[in-house]
Amino acid sequence: MAKKVVATLKTGKGKEYSKVITMIKSPKTGAYSFKEAIVHNDHVKDAINEAKA
Repeated sequence: MAKKVVATLKTGKGKEYSKVITMIKSPKTGAYSFKEAIVHNDHVKDAINEAKA
């Protein structure tokens, strides 16, 4: 499924967007989960900082 998203992002205006994957640790179990988001290139740092908070 990731290949379809990446292929879509490479054409047209999709080059202005990036796929951000952040790892989040659960406070209860200690297990890690991953959160994926497609954000505009100007807001990549904001998306990463939001995941840290």
